[in-house]
Amino acid sequence: MGPVCMVLLVYLLYTPCWWLTALYCLWLLLDWESHKQAGRRFECVRNWQAWTYMRDYFPIRLVKTCALSPDKNYIFGYHPHGIFCFGAFCNFGTEANGFSRKFPGITPYVATLSGNFLLPIARDYIMSAGVCPVTHDTLDFLLSSNGVGVAVVIAVGGAAEALSTSPGSYRVTLRNRKGFIRKAIKHGAALVPTFSFGESDTYSQVELAEDSWGRRLQTRLQKILGFAICLIKGCGLFSPDSWGIMPYARPITTVVGEPITVPQMSEPSPEVVDRYHTLYMEELQRLFDREKTRHGLKHTDTLLIQ
Repeated sequence: MGPVCMVLLVYLLYTPCWWLTALYCLWLLLDWESHKQAGRRFECVRNWQAWTYMRDYFPIRLVKTCALSPDKNYIFGYHPHGIFCFGAFCNFGTEANGFSRKFPGITPYVATLSGNFLLPIARDYIMSAGVCPVTHDTLDFLLSSNGVGVAVVIAVGGAAEALSTSPGSYRVTLRNRKGFIRKAIKHGAALVPTFSFGESDTYSQVELAEDSWGRRLQTRLQKILGFAICLIKGCGLFSPDSWGIMPYARPITTVVGEPITVPQMSEPSPEVVDRYHTLYMEELQRLFDREKTRHGLKHTDTLLIQ
């Protein structure tokens, strides 16, 4: 959406409607910092009927395992990242599966790359759904200056995990990801492990060998751009048996686990961070093992935390 909108704005400069681009650029100048404080959230956008079509295409479900108190703040660790985080956006960025009814008093914010907010028009669109940049300033603002009942959803594995995504595999990049644990302890926000069964099945991907020049190029571009350039294959628009860029219609079930209470410490020691990081990994493993057979996996399927 972002590149298309950029081309459209440039095109309008050479038409009698040039003033539309000029007005938007003025608005962009005045509004440039809004996303750093979670932007403008519109419930009417989150409740669009279009999101139910997205939900039903896969389909996508949201499973609640326990109640969450609206008197606390939370960091939801979303696993796995998959290619496009369809489950995260549908369940937490929209009301297609009734998040507000299942978790009354909790306001979710889906954290994503700050680079997405450089794209004209698209930035306003995603802000209206409650999407925010995954930066220190924004997370600190949401967890300390926005009251209670805030849930920040972070796809912990990020771009690195996207590169290792393949159908039928259950690998999460987590063992060395401790920043979200440190952030939770700093603000006393409970940690909520969340696993999305089927998120990795929406696309096939050409996985390059770790020592190949292609994989080194992917890794290099990931570090420069902040997101992964994945060689994906989906299905065609009109036939599930043809090749295309549409995602496969595979069920995605997002299971929200039980919260892990953490102490509030402005400067947590590495030992404290490691303790709760280990506890979080153990709880995620238990969540996967407990729920896997209920959502299409075999008893022998295992979760690899790398």
